[in-house]
Amino acid sequence: MRNIAVVGTGYVGLVTGVCLSDIGHHVTCIDIDEQKIQLLKQGKSPIYEPGLEELMLKNINNGRLTFTTDHQTGFHQKEVIYIAVGTPQKKDGSADLSYVHQVARDIARNIKQDVIVVTKSTVPVGTNDEIRQVIKENLVSDVQVDVVSNPEFLREGSAVQDTFHGDRIVIGADNEKAATMIEEINKPFGIPVVKTDIRSAEMIKYASNAFLATKISFINEISNICEKLGANIEDVAYGMGLDHRIGNQFLRAGIGYGGSCFPKDTKALVQMAGNVDHKFELLESVIRVNNVQQAKLVEKAKGFFGSLEGKTVAILGLAFKPNTDDMREAASVVIANMLIQEGARIKGYDPIALENAKRILGDSIEYSDNIEDVLADADIAFISTEWKEIVEFELHLYSKYMKTPIVFDGRNCYALEEVEKHDLEYHSIGRPSVYRSKAKV
Repeated sequence: MRNIAVVGTGYVGLVTGVCLSDIGHHVTCIDIDEQKIQLLKQGKSPIYEPGLEELMLKNINNGRLTFTTDHQTGFHQKEVIYIAVGTPQKKDGSADLSYVHQVARDIARNIKQDVIVVTKSTVPVGTNDEIRQVIKENLVSDVQVDVVSNPEFLREGSAVQDTFHGDRIVIGADNEKAATMIEEINKPFGIPVVKTDIRSAEMIKYASNAFLATKISFINEISNICEKLGANIEDVAYGMGLDHRIGNQFLRAGIGYGGSCFPKDTKALVQMAGNVDHKFELLESVIRVNNVQQAKLVEKAKGFFGSLEGKTVAILGLAFKPNTDDMREAASVVIANMLIQEGARIKGYDPIALENAKRILGDSIEYSDNIEDVLADADIAFISTEWKEIVEFELHLYSKYMKTPIVFDGRNCYALEEVEKHDLEYHSIGRPSVYRSKAKV
């Protein structure tokens, strides 16, 4: 078992550190945010991720997981240092590497022993070469530093599960000894390892996310055509997915992708391509399709009502996907902002993400963690996140609580044959609409 430091206790860093400690390594997580570190020392996670807090407490108590704000303490006698800080998007779509470069300087100025530096952060191709150079220029001790690319492939809401049961572990290195050590560190996970050069490893991450985003935008475009031709996107996607060359994953029509990865990584890859004089037309189209798709529910509602001014609208689900409190690039934000411009009164429901939603949307909407409260006297309901609580919400309750039970479902949560049994007007994505059997006067 190895002594490991992880710099950054955000989504990737915390999950990485906790899971490495759980397979037996001694891990110190480092962050400059004193308040966050104090919270983590108490075994409390600053992010919502199923199963993470339980693993944190387990490994804090068995002495394999510690937290600090001090780099010198955190790097003491460590054999491997993971970089897992944020790479936020700049205005031009490129990745901001300032935090990564700062960590490289901190490593160079504080290490007293040979180390392997492993980049977990999603970084543009060529960044690991920059990290190596920054460390070399700032070293204060006569030590050897190897740099390895080890990108993450975690889905928010199932990151712990993905860490222990992932499809592959990618290790990019130009030093076989360093690559072998990282492979040995990850061996207890029992996941296939792909070894390659550093730049290919960096590209694998971006190419993977870009391809998945492309599948999402593709099926959403097909769903839009299905609506106009009277086809059912769910039948179409099922028939497509049976072809093993296509597969059934990421063929679920909806109101687009969001979160911290797909939007940022697709734009960064377009920017990278532009930097080498390549116009990535396909991916640019994927991004445009997604931007339009996120506004689809409001456009549908405007088509039916003409004006939404004065309407009371319930938004069910605020996080960008279920089982996370992440609001980054969430469709609900696009929907809410459009509804505000239309002059609607908005009420929002989410079981987890309310505090993060308030930081983005402020007091422009009303909030509740109770579906019934949000639906009460609403003219329209928009479903933007397929939380279990929403999928399992009994259909007859829409007509019970709403002023007019009209639902625009952006995630196709309900089977049409079930909706038809209820006094409900229902419009989904890429499927025929269902109209009310008992119109209210």
